[in-house]
Amino acid sequence: MSKKGKVLVAMSGGIDSTVSALLLHEQGYEVIGITMKTWDYAASGGGKKETGCCNLDSFNDARTAAVEHGFPHYVLDIREEFGDFVINNFVEEYIAGRTPNPCVLCNTHIKWAALLKRANSLGCDFIATGHYVKVREENNRQVLSKAKDLTKDQSYVLWGLGQECLARSIYPLGDLLKIEVRQIAFDMGYKELSKKAESYEICFVPDNDYRGFLKRNVAGLEDRVKGGDFVLADGQVVGKHNGYPFYTIGQRKGLEVAFGKPMFVTNILPDTNTVVLGEAHELQQSEMTVKGLNMVKYQSIPDGMEAVTKIRYRDAGMESVLSPALDGSVHVKFEHAVNSIAPGQSAVFYEGDDVVAGGIIQKA
Repeated sequence: MSKKGKVLVAMSGGIDSTVSALLLHEQGYEVIGITMKTWDYAASGGGKKETGCCNLDSFNDARTAAVEHGFPHYVLDIREEFGDFVINNFVEEYIAGRTPNPCVLCNTHIKWAALLKRANSLGCDFIATGHYVKVREENNRQVLSKAKDLTKDQSYVLWGLGQECLARSIYPLGDLLKIEVRQIAFDMGYKELSKKAESYEICFVPDNDYRGFLKRNVAGLEDRVKGGDFVLADGQVVGKHNGYPFYTIGQRKGLEVAFGKPMFVTNILPDTNTVVLGEAHELQQSEMTVKGLNMVKYQSIPDGMEAVTKIRYRDAGMESVLSPALDGSVHVKFEHAVNSIAPGQSAVFYEGDDVVAGGIIQKA
């Protein structure tokens, strides 16, 4: 038994998780690799092969690295629980006129739960992944914070992790730049892996066509929602759309209606199968409500707390004031108006580099 303990490392076959496992192995941890199969893309009826974390090549790459360095590797099939929870939520959110973030949901409710369950059964002290984040203990709480490489930071997608998950998690890449990770892989003899491209696709929508996914997986959807109205904010009908679930807040392309000026989706009204359009300035909003909070740095948010709020992964964030409500939600008032607030997406509150809390945008 290693003095540093036993760690279960989630290995997708990509560069980040592979380097994480090898670094922990070098540091003296007793490493066990595990690759989670979340989705069988062929089952969705799509025209592309599996990509990213769910293809056989990735499984083999992860297993090869483990074998070469003398630690065990397992494949964990979580397709059933992933599908039941993540896929159902993904579909339900679009049907409700919202824009879901399935990766956040998967991390929070599926992957880490599966990792902890298997870690316990294997007698592992810790779990580890290749995410670019940091965790530290402060005031008896586990604090999630941004990685050294801010261009790769993934704290936004991990806001939902609870204190138990954070307490047992190790993130070896938190203090490394991506260029350093590639160099480590190269120096370890993984020359092809060091140049491997990254995938930013949703694992169960590898062609990035979420509309096609909905059509294939929701029986009769097109017939139920076709022929709805495009309207302006004052209710004036300006055209017909293909069904409200096939549009997202801020969308400009693919409207298939000519207006003589740029127009954007500003609101989605599922009850009337209506999509509201407006000019760019109509996407600017200064307030929103966030529900389903997970507290990270503190146990609660004091009324009037100042924080930088991010409303999407690539968002730089905006200064804001937070006001908790009795129902557990938080009202967010931005210092300056922000663009394209989309209900269903995640909002994450930061104090410096630290994640204060996160939740789901309910309404703007």
